[in-house]
Amino acid sequence: MRFGLFCSAQANSNMLGPETGQGFRDYLDYNVEAEALGYHSTFSVEHHFTGWNQVSSTLMLLMALAMRTKTLRLGTAVMVLPWHNPVLLAEQAATLDLISGGRLDFGIGKGYRHNEFLGFGIRQDEAEARFEEALEVIKRSWVTRERFSHHGQYWNFEDIVVEPPPAQSPHPPLWVGAGNPVSIARAAERGFNLLLDQYASPATLGERIGIFRKAREAKGLNFDPMQVTVARQLYIAKDQADKEQALAKQAAFTQRTINVARAPNTQDGATTGSHVLAYANKAGATEENALFGTPDEIVTMLEALHGAGVEYILLTISGGIEQLRRFAHDIMPAFAQAPTARAVE
Repeated sequence: MRFGLFCSAQANSNMLGPETGQGFRDYLDYNVEAEALGYHSTFSVEHHFTGWNQVSSTLMLLMALAMRTKTLRLGTAVMVLPWHNPVLLAEQAATLDLISGGRLDFGIGKGYRHNEFLGFGIRQDEAEARFEEALEVIKRSWVTRERFSHHGQYWNFEDIVVEPPPAQSPHPPLWVGAGNPVSIARAAERGFNLLLDQYASPATLGERIGIFRKAREAKGLNFDPMQVTVARQLYIAKDQADKEQALAKQAAFTQRTINVARAPNTQDGATTGSHVLAYANKAGATEENALFGTPDEIVTMLEALHGAGVEYILLTISGGIEQLRRFAHDIMPAFAQAPTARAVE
């Protein structure tokens, strides 16, 4: 199995406020060590208006990390296309890809948090159309070296040549989150790689990977297990009491996210999807498949995931750098294997 990280940096640290930026420096140090320990990648979120200094300039943070690493893949999970000027985003992402030597994995999405759409003054029911138009412009910007114009519903660009080109050809791999069968099949047919959520059971993940594989093969596209990655929360516990305390802390943290994501005066979550609201209506659903436990318990859970067809996992690790090291030293070697071909571009 291959292991990477799923990170949500904050400007503040435990001891210092956001004006110091210490949390971002801690994030950089953490990921530099992750590379040395053998982790394959790091994916970072994009969020706004949370009130807890969550990373909002994802590409800038990954650019700083690119300057301090050599092999670590640098992923976005995800850049929310409806909020961005697509030409500026294409330029910034291509610059990161060049500086990193072609290590960008470009995760993209439509967004789901009510407070973020409200803050940007963008209607949430426009997300699908804005996503599709932005994606069209970004891909054209990356593969076209001649001048072009674009006249769309939300964006107009006249006689532009977008510079620089990305390092990877034809462009950085595109990753999308999907949870329902239609969305998964569509992602596969479009040649995207797939980000699967932190909360689904191994059985459900196996079904989703099967849908993805079948849809790719129906389009004449190859399937590689590394085209799919699954996010999982991780905490290596000393004993049952330590595990239960960590799970309670994680549940409180997740509830904070749910509270800012939901529209006011509603308790309804999504019935399907690849984000937290799809699981928010069932007590304990956001924790029941987390990799929390002793090393032996975690190995058993990872074996269940592997048996379902999961070969690439992004870990959100609770407990800091010591947990990062413990997983690399005590658990990762049990799942070592020969290098597998990189996911399709």
